[in-house]
Amino acid sequence: MRIGILAVQGAFAEHAACVERLGAESVLLRQPSDIRALDALILPGGESTVQGKLLRDLRMLTPLREGIEAGMPVLGTCAGLILLAQYVEGGVPVLGTLPVTVRRNAYGRQLGSFSALGDVGTLHDFPQRYIRAPYVRSVTPGVEVLCVTGERITAVRSGNQLGTAFHPELTADLRIHRMLLDMA
Repeated sequence: MRIGILAVQGAFAEHAACVERLGAESVLLRQPSDIRALDALILPGGESTVQGKLLRDLRMLTPLREGIEAGMPVLGTCAGLILLAQYVEGGVPVLGTLPVTVRRNAYGRQLGSFSALGDVGTLHDFPQRYIRAPYVRSVTPGVEVLCVTGERITAVRSGNQLGTAFHPELTADLRIHRMLLDMA
């Protein structure tokens, strides 16, 4: 199984290590020609504005959007969730494929980072790491809310798209990455 990981900025190396620990091949995506014959996609945390600009500049935006719209499973974590969102408070949507509204940097600066433990769908006691995290302000009908942390939506699923406000790649728990592989 080949899992493409956007590798223009952010926590892509950590995601690659998780994918490889599960026995799948990670493919680092840095140019349009890298986006072929993938079974799934990961959009990592990092800085969503920078990632969006690089996706446009590198002409990767359209092939990624087309792959997602054609049904390729995708996991967007933190900034990756922002890239997927159809609506971004105070910002401009990038891929716009996930029918949610997100609020960027909802927990404040780096010092506002925190950890939590909670259920994510059927995954019980999942460790969550929040770093300058967004949250999902609203969802459209048909979007499944998988996790609520402190009364804020922090994980969702819509069809082939899975988004988390937290960083599963920064924990030893591989269950969310396994969920993506199972979707593929």
